[in-house]
Amino acid sequence: MGKGANNFSSTDLKNLPNEPMSKLFSWDEVKKHNTKSDCWIVVNNFVYNITEFKRKHPGGTKIIEFYAGQDATEVFNAFHKDFDRVFKFANCYKIGQIDPNDKSKERLSLEEKKKIDKEIAIRRDFLEVKETAKKMGLFKPSYTFYFLHGFHIVFFQMLGYYILLNYGGFSYAAILLALTCNVIAEAQAGWAQHDYGHSSMLAKPKHNNYVHLFFMGFIKGASADWWTYMHNMHHAKPNVIEKDPDVRLEPFFVVGNVEPKRRAEKNVKQKKNNFYPYTIQHYLFPIAAPLLFPLLFQWTTIRHAIRRKKYLDLISMVPMYALHFYVTYTTFQSVLKCIGYFFVVRLFESAWFTWVSQCNHIVMDIHDDVDYDSWLHLQIRATCNIEKSLFNDWYTGHLNFQIEHHLFPTMPRHNLYKIQPLVKSLCEKHGVNYVVKPLWKAFYDIILSLKKSGQLWQEAYDELITSM
Repeated sequence: MGKGANNFSSTDLKNLPNEPMSKLFSWDEVKKHNTKSDCWIVVNNFVYNITEFKRKHPGGTKIIEFYAGQDATEVFNAFHKDFDRVFKFANCYKIGQIDPNDKSKERLSLEEKKKIDKEIAIRRDFLEVKETAKKMGLFKPSYTFYFLHGFHIVFFQMLGYYILLNYGGFSYAAILLALTCNVIAEAQAGWAQHDYGHSSMLAKPKHNNYVHLFFMGFIKGASADWWTYMHNMHHAKPNVIEKDPDVRLEPFFVVGNVEPKRRAEKNVKQKKNNFYPYTIQHYLFPIAAPLLFPLLFQWTTIRHAIRRKKYLDLISMVPMYALHFYVTYTTFQSVLKCIGYFFVVRLFESAWFTWVSQCNHIVMDIHDDVDYDSWLHLQIRATCNIEKSLFNDWYTGHLNFQIEHHLFPTMPRHNLYKIQPLVKSLCEKHGVNYVVKPLWKAFYDIILSLKKSGQLWQEAYDELITSM
């Protein structure tokens, strides 16, 4: 969804409020209110001034600012489950509705009109797919699945600590086995907290938040609010430059086809090169992936909770660190070894997470915010899938169905494969590229993509230097 998305469609959502509105606005007027200090959005053709509310938004201010002056209908419907409550709450911010006789479209070129009409057709068909998914019960969770998944996380975490306490002082093999158990628990807890952060299991978001706190704080020792804040921005504008935090990889990496050229221009303008050329970044990634958690996320997540005064997040982290250092110090009788064991767990967990999360995204199109982009186009151009298998489902936390997850972020992960045939059919109908890869190919494509982006940077840099 880019600027003006869905501007000229008659939204056929069942959740559309039905009440008379006295004030009518044109899309040209709405687009003027697109700043942090003057923020309007449109949902289901109703106009909301949320300049003040955005500071209170549970998902963070940025996700709302991304859609300032734009139609936020599709992103709103993707993120929210409790429509009735949200609409009632939003009434105090409602200032009018889009003029049904708005003539904005008449000023566009024929090509622009055709593009809008095509996007409207895609949105209509996408809504039909979503309604079909609801009728199939695909938004209803399996409590058995979530219980067993949560149980296996706690089991491996406790098993790792048990092995350390009872055998870790006598055998390196025992330490290695305990390490394996703890890494599995931490990595799988990452996928579990992802589900609850999206409110995929329980009906009410606040109930999901409590379980989210458990897996993110008690198991992983991180801030649930930090993850929600960062991840919502990613989902709202995936692979959009300057908006998706997952593609802000400077100064160490340049990604996609656009950013390398801009980085080269910046390097030349500042009359300096980076301390290393981006042409070797594909060699650097396997080294950086394991270091992401222990060197960056470890302190970033705690800093976020302190700065934002998320005291419940901070409290939820305490048991994880207390238990970990009690077990490891009892085993090793050394503070340095305790820290070393913790660091190694984070290394392997980080490598696991980073390779899986990046293989779905940085190999795809990374672009500026664009006009008239439907939710389907916005998500699929930034995502790809990995082939289904029991191992791939477990290893990736069902993010091998990244396309379906991005289209339906609140859908329980164990149902994503069931909606896949309908999504494929929708993409085929509208000529949208749907990419599925083997796991090894998805990982290998990360290296190829970084190598290509590095070469683009070098070519642009050399050309600029030569022309000076």
